[in-house]
Amino acid sequence: MEVKGVSDKVKSNLEKGVPGDETDLINRKHAFGSNTYPRKKGRSFWRFLWEACQDRTLIILMVAANVSLALGIKSQGIKEGWYVGGSITLAVLKFIVYTAVSDYRQSLQFQNLNEEKQNIHMEVVRGGRRTKISIFDIVVGDVVPLKIGDQVPADGVLILGHSLAIDESRMTGESIIVHKVPRAPFLMSGCKVADGDGTMLVTSVGINTEWGLLMASISEDNGEETPLQVRLNGVATFMGIVGLALAVVVLVVLVIRYFTGKTSDPGGQTQFRAGHTSVIDAIDGVIKIFTVAVTIVVVAVPEGLPLAVTLMLAYSMRKMMADKALVRRLSACETMGSATTICSDKTGTLTLNQMTVVDVFACGKKIEPSDDKSLLPPNVMPLLLESISQNTTGSIYVPEGGEALEISGSPTEKAILQWAANLGMDFDAVRSESLIIHAFPFNSEKKRSGVALKLSDSEFHVHWKGAAEIVLASCTYYMDSNGSMAQMEEDKVSYFKKAIEDMAAGSLRCVAIAYRSYEKEMVPSNEVEMENWQLPEEDLILLAIVGIKDPCRPGVRNAVQLCIDAGVKVRMVTGDNLQTAKAIAVECGILGSNGDATEPNLIEGKAFRAMSETQRLEVADRISVMGRSSPDDKLLLVQALRKKGHVVAVTGDGVNDAPALHEADIGLAMGIQGTEVAKESSDIIILDDNFATVAKVVRWGRSVYANIQKFIPYKLTVNVVALTINVVAAVSAGNVPLNAVQLLWVNLIMDTLGALALATEPPTDHLMHRPPVGRREPLITNVMWRNLIIQALYQVTVLLILNFQGRSILNLEHESDDRAFKVKNTVIFNAFFLCQIFNELNARKPDEINVWKGVTKNLLFMGTVGLTVVLQVIIIFFYGKFTSTVRLSWDLWLVSIVIGIISWPLAIVGKLIPVPERPLFDFLRRKYVKLNTKEVDRDSFWAHLFP
Repeated sequence: MEVKGVSDKVKSNLEKGVPGDETDLINRKHAFGSNTYPRKKGRSFWRFLWEACQDRTLIILMVAANVSLALGIKSQGIKEGWYVGGSITLAVLKFIVYTAVSDYRQSLQFQNLNEEKQNIHMEVVRGGRRTKISIFDIVVGDVVPLKIGDQVPADGVLILGHSLAIDESRMTGESIIVHKVPRAPFLMSGCKVADGDGTMLVTSVGINTEWGLLMASISEDNGEETPLQVRLNGVATFMGIVGLALAVVVLVVLVIRYFTGKTSDPGGQTQFRAGHTSVIDAIDGVIKIFTVAVTIVVVAVPEGLPLAVTLMLAYSMRKMMADKALVRRLSACETMGSATTICSDKTGTLTLNQMTVVDVFACGKKIEPSDDKSLLPPNVMPLLLESISQNTTGSIYVPEGGEALEISGSPTEKAILQWAANLGMDFDAVRSESLIIHAFPFNSEKKRSGVALKLSDSEFHVHWKGAAEIVLASCTYYMDSNGSMAQMEEDKVSYFKKAIEDMAAGSLRCVAIAYRSYEKEMVPSNEVEMENWQLPEEDLILLAIVGIKDPCRPGVRNAVQLCIDAGVKVRMVTGDNLQTAKAIAVECGILGSNGDATEPNLIEGKAFRAMSETQRLEVADRISVMGRSSPDDKLLLVQALRKKGHVVAVTGDGVNDAPALHEADIGLAMGIQGTEVAKESSDIIILDDNFATVAKVVRWGRSVYANIQKFIPYKLTVNVVALTINVVAAVSAGNVPLNAVQLLWVNLIMDTLGALALATEPPTDHLMHRPPVGRREPLITNVMWRNLIIQALYQVTVLLILNFQGRSILNLEHESDDRAFKVKNTVIFNAFFLCQIFNELNARKPDEINVWKGVTKNLLFMGTVGLTVVLQVIIIFFYGKFTSTVRLSWDLWLVSIVIGIISWPLAIVGKLIPVPERPLFDFLRRKYVKLNTKEVDRDSFWAHLFP
């Protein structure tokens, strides 16, 4: 009565809801507000800029920039002395801004994804019909049906509930399930339905709700770093430390050489002679040595590595969204590339979830056609329709004008309601003839639902509906062909079991409908007893067994085969019986044939559950199909597979799937049929509920990892080569062929355009024809080491030859010492740059000979490479003053180009060299482990660099 009073106040009807016309909805939003709330702004761009400035790698460069700027101005004056230090500063600022912009855009992207994630669609009753709307469009006065797994969309009061239990932990912080009854009817927005079902009346929305007030003060900005980003930050820091150590060594060696008279200028004159060189000149000489040391530091730092990962992950997230996969956690992008097994649901993921009743067994015989009511005795029809109409969470709306019926509910409910409608059921009329006094909502453990009804003549009926073999086991009687109640003899039990097996073998889901009458004296008389009443499950009378067809999704067999070819085992975990599961598994390609359907390939949940932990570990690998499984069985399987070393992906949609989704390495929730509880526990939401999309996620996960592994050797080659030739040249000759500005220019181009080119390489079929990346596989593999070493050896050798013999090789003897020095160094710089261009092409296919394959399809790659070359030409011809380069003649340009081109076939030939199975540098890793007295973190940088 109290709820009726509230509904009158908000001008709503407890059965039909609000009128639902546009004017009424607008008026309600003006009066009570909309179901949205102002979000606290995420971190500003300036905050990201400040955080980027705190990167240790860039701090090293900033120190180097300040030292270089001071030394340059001291030795050359402010007009020309700022070039090196200023260029380092500009490059550092570029990386800071670029990192901040990238992180800021990623933050905005996460805000958009959060909006998408929170845009839940729910059913409401408006004008007497159920309609699905966005949670943001709910208004005060709406009548909202709630079922297990739903999120309460706004604050409200309970109209009617059956065993309705709410998880209010998001509001109270206490993980206690609260049961809602008429005397405690208040429901809070943001809470989850843990059990049961019911309907609620919305009394407040948006900022006026408890959840809205809380969310308005919370920012949901996601600043997580993925494992790869952490590891690459470690690589960059390590390289910076190595560079700093080498710079100190070079500084000490050059200072000793300088003051012992072993250093000469380009003209061959000794730079320091004791007693003859002035103090000012000596200081200038030391300053130049410091500049060389600073250059070594600049060379060593691969500041673009973590940035490249951010770029690749952001690009992949956008592409995965276009492929109907919403990434909730960035790390899942990487982890999915390592998945070795997928535990998939059947209904809605492997199948279409578009169900229809095709077979019916009732009154001891098969009813053909299934919707011919003349084949059912007159006294059986009312009982059957009573059971279907009342023991359901669905509904039927009859539009005016004779339009098609609008049936709502779960796919199984809709199929049974449609069959009943075909038999001539008037849904509202049948429901009005009895009153639900207690209900047992569908439970995934018991796999059935039940209701207790009070009929108009004070008679009581209890109806059950659920998994056919489970309900059949509780039936003592059945209705015969004459409509009389008959004893369930052994032969009839066998007949019905055979019918169930035959339907299941035809991949039909079997649902049994049964009832029993109940003595009035046995019905609880007060509210407290009624709440705790356990509906009787024994001595049931079988009314019908229906076979529901749910066809496989088109293309699912190809998607399963794609996963198998990729070394990812697909396992089906379903609540359906073994025969139905087997038939679908064979149809989808999870089982090769019926011959594979032997235990433990095909196993029942209770059999797996009954095993010891050791036995479960032994059989887990072999399981392909688990039927009649409970959520606990699914969780046990996931735990066993993970203990066996698998990287496990799990799909789920129900509230009880949450533990398995959380336990798995990658949780994949269904976006259409998935409950909000399942989505909250997932890493990725499959927006179209299609297994083919899961296969696409595997493909993208591998692409992310592959593109990062392409960039690492490419980037490290630049740093290793530049570091080696500068250190060797500095120690032997006292000067460096590649100055800091030139190296920063190479880094500037390669870390942005180079990373962009490799990050946008689309997934290829080749990725799905190789085994998954192992959980403990090193970040730098033997193939990557081989490619890096071959390229580095070639470039170091050629560039050092040019450095020491370049004057004669390039025919510069007739040039002045200063001019010859600049021309030679310009050729080295240009050749070094062009080597990286061709090395970038080789990096596209680290383990393939044909590096040109598919390059024309990636216009962004071709465009970025072309732009890179154009920028290099511009810098040589028009901005040589800043990079200390001179314009080259066409023959010297040709020399640079030839050196660069040779690196391309050399890399291809190098790919023919087999790599050892034993990890390279194993002795260094073992030594590192031995030196550590504490337990070694196997995920540390060292363990991945030296596997």
